[in-house]
Amino acid sequence: APLEQLKRVVRQSQKQSERSASQVSAVLGNMTKQGDAMDDEEVDQELGGLIDRLKTLKRKLEEAKSEEALLIQRSKQRATDLNELSSFESSSVPEFQRWCRSRLDRVLIDYMLRNGSVDTAKLLAKNGNLEHFADSSLFELVMSIERELCEQHSCSGALLWCAENRSALRKIQSALEFELRLQEYIEMIRARQTVAAIVYAKKHLTAWSDTQMARIQRAMTLLAFAPATQCAPYKNMFDEARWDQLAREFRSVIFRLFNLPAQPLLHLLLQTGLSALKTPSCVSDDPVEHNRNCPVCQTDTLGKLAQDLPLSHHVNSNLVCRISGEKMDDNNPPMRLPNGYVYSFNALSDMAAKHGKIKCPRTDQLFSMNDAKKLFVS
Repeated sequence: APLEQLKRVVRQSQKQSERSASQVSAVLGNMTKQGDAMDDEEVDQELGGLIDRLKTLKRKLEEAKSEEALLIQRSKQRATDLNELSSFESSSVPEFQRWCRSRLDRVLIDYMLRNGSVDTAKLLAKNGNLEHFADSSLFELVMSIERELCEQHSCSGALLWCAENRSALRKIQSALEFELRLQEYIEMIRARQTVAAIVYAKKHLTAWSDTQMARIQRAMTLLAFAPATQCAPYKNMFDEARWDQLAREFRSVIFRLFNLPAQPLLHLLLQTGLSALKTPSCVSDDPVEHNRNCPVCQTDTLGKLAQDLPLSHHVNSNLVCRISGEKMDDNNPPMRLPNGYVYSFNALSDMAAKHGKIKCPRTDQLFSMNDAKKLFVS
């Protein structure tokens, strides 16, 4: 993100410089043409305006320079932190444990920022000296525009952002600006400002005719319908849920522009681990097949993150006791009950020692320890 922000700041500074230089050259050229036709008061007024304009440009460039320096520093700090990982000789050294803890804090900061807990994320970043990893300003911008879209039903902030990043949006072929313009057009029709809506469409929608002609035609047909229409295509266009859809699309586009993953890093890391644990038993419709110690089987918590993950591929399978969650091996062999269910020796022994009998957790049948037979798996 800092690199993309740096590129944006440099482009804006370049545009401002070129625009101001062009304006100054135009004024000076006009003054040269008029020559002696201008009196001293007019010359002083023109020169005073140029000086004010150049002072404003200087102030903006100084602000941009400070922001560039901060972004460059953040990029260097992130590169240094990543390079530090290659210097650890093993995963047992204290420095590596410290690095892992710092990485976990960075992941949590990212998750908090994405979910609106900006103050908490800033506090964690400050306490851990991780301010250079927290893209707070970017996420504050995202949340500000999302609130404007969802709560205030206004596209002004999002359209201003699109204007500042139009060339970048064009490169990724994003139609976000068109969607925002279309929503403003719809709101005019909702308010029955028909003439204003037609003028607005001619000015802003027709510019997208090369790629959005079918939708523009449907938008113009919307003029003939009332907001309470039940005609499916046009009812959907009047639907207030479009504001939430615009907010989601804005978030998706800005993340794509700044090379940020659509999902929080915390979710991606958890899914990496869950993908190694997911088995056919985890997705069985029979709750009896689920293992209480398996995070994938907990469908109301971590299991939600694993829903779309593929099943893990195990070359060598491990037997895990359903009662204790312990691995069954030579030191804790699998024991088969007369009803066909298999549990670990340690779990059955503990149950027999406490209750005198073994109770199968699946069928509630009672057995003695002598009824259990040791299994040999080849």
